[in-house]
Amino acid sequence: MRSDASYPNSGPETPATKFLHKHGVAHSNHLYEYEEHGGTQVSARELNVAEHAVVKTLVMEDENAKPLIVLMHGDRKVSTKELARQIGVKKISPCKPEDALRHTGYMVGGCSPFGTRKPLPVHMEKTILDLPLIYINGGRRGYLVGVHPHDILRVLQPKIVECGLA
Repeated sequence: MRSDASYPNSGPETPATKFLHKHGVAHSNHLYEYEEHGGTQVSARELNVAEHAVVKTLVMEDENAKPLIVLMHGDRKVSTKELARQIGVKKISPCKPEDALRHTGYMVGGCSPFGTRKPLPVHMEKTILDLPLIYINGGRRGYLVGVHPHDILRVLQPKIVECGLA
């Protein structure tokens, strides 16, 4: 793991961590062994935290192929029908991995809401704000950052939604 004088014990430098530093967001760094298709179950197990506290960054699109980000608890699914209703579009569906990469600059499995290639609208599940600390992708596979959910509110100004399914 690299470190530098300005951020001792820092994790890898990614567009996401540069964004966090620039916006003064305190975060902890958590590297783990990435497993293809392991998802939040693997990261939660590796970090020894509840999967509910691991937040997925999902890149989706509306019926006009306009991209958006959805932040959801690791142990929940997104009701795309309910999300579409709440944000006033006809349909929401997941982006293809190559489209997610094009929009965000991140590979699927390493997608962070911070430091995306272009600014995208962010939608965050309301109950994420109830958690004292969340673990969210730091901009590469096998790397999560621990942040306070209210810092996400401050720097990304997400629209708060209720579209989680158990």
